[in-house]
Amino acid sequence: MKIVSLLPSATEIVCLLGLGDQLVGVTHECDWPPSVRELPKVTRTLIPLDSTSAAIDALVRERMATGQALYTLDMPVLQRLAPDLIVTQALCEVCAVAEAEVRSAACSLPGTPQVLNLEPQRIGEVLRSIEQVARAAGVYERGRGVVEGLQARIDAIVERTRSVERRPRVMLLEWIDPPFSCGHWTPELVDMAGGVEGIGRVGLPSQTTAWERIVEWGPEIMLIACCGYDLERTLTDVPILRRQPGWHDLPCVRDDRVYAVNGSSYFSRPGPRLVDSLEILAHTLHPDVHPLPAGLPAAHRVVVMTPLDLV
Repeated sequence: MKIVSLLPSATEIVCLLGLGDQLVGVTHECDWPPSVRELPKVTRTLIPLDSTSAAIDALVRERMATGQALYTLDMPVLQRLAPDLIVTQALCEVCAVAEAEVRSAACSLPGTPQVLNLEPQRIGEVLRSIEQVARAAGVYERGRGVVEGLQARIDAIVERTRSVERRPRVMLLEWIDPPFSCGHWTPELVDMAGGVEGIGRVGLPSQTTAWERIVEWGPEIMLIACCGYDLERTLTDVPILRRQPGWHDLPCVRDDRVYAVNGSSYFSRPGPRLVDSLEILAHTLHPDVHPLPAGLPAAHRVVVMTPLDLV
């Protein structure tokens, strides 16, 4: 079977299922596991590479208002690959090729490949999406084994969290300029890890959040996981937060408990590395309760004040 993935998370699922040798095409954003970086790219982005966060937000809003995606298919490449299975999504209207474009493209390909549409909104649905891919690829039993392993890691976190005496107020930002609360599966992860997310809502999209609301919530721990950004790119936007009114009065700032992670690798993608994200988050919130598994990066502690702030 020849498989094309139109999602970084689906690419990770396919490879975790041991089907990397059947993966023939991926998106321009697929980067994990590293072996997929050399595969043919079947998508292009309409976002200029040097865009600021505010400019990206404006472009996203414009495309959403007109019902257009930010990515498009490279049809000559897709036709050359002639896949048997295309894995795509309809969860986010702008973060992948539009579902209608994918289905139209599939109809024009030789053999009319199967199109598998994933749209998980909670962690349990993410696990079930792995089983969906496994079933479509003919390795369902293998998929069940993979899911059982991931569920066991989740259960271990939840069990240790039972011993936590106090849950801190958490703010998990999915974007900085403007601020976005977390959504979908992420508030669920915060709860499992032993925190309280008072702004993000389980199963619902992330939303633009007034800074005043964040100040009112008074987070004791802030984790910044900008959607689609790596750690280095995320840190370049931190000065925007430091200029916000009331920043220095936030409990998380006073206690030096503001962290950042690679949002592109963790939290943003509804795939197997959401369990890695949970383990990183749990260690960040309660390091004495949740050890950080070997091989995972600890959340990066953010510099909350500069020398100029002290003048």
